[in-house]
Amino acid sequence: MSSILREWRGVIRREHRDEYVNYIKGTGLDDYRATPGNRGAAIAVRDLDDKRTEVITLSWWDSLESIRAFAGDDIELARYYPLDDKYLLERPRTVQHYECHGDAAPGRG
Repeated sequence: MSSILREWRGVIRREHRDEYVNYIKGTGLDDYRATPGNRGAAIAVRDLDDKRTEVITLSWWDSLESIRAFAGDDIELARYYPLDDKYLLERPRTVQHYECHGDAAPGRG
């Protein structure tokens, strides 16, 4: 069965990495997982250099309609939270969606 993968990327100051990861776990990832049709969510980070870290959130969904329940009518727009501006050096306007085949979604742990 296919699903849809939603990908968001941002860049933060490296010294805020752990703090921002915890913030995203309690906002975005919790909101993804609480939305009907969500199959799982994960966050990944990588240091770009000694000052910047890239943050990626991935979420797996049953359908575009389930993404719309999370993101609103324009599912291509990124959704942000109140403290994101405190951390983000770059704030992309859009996200990417991919058709996903197989059982790629992580567990809910």
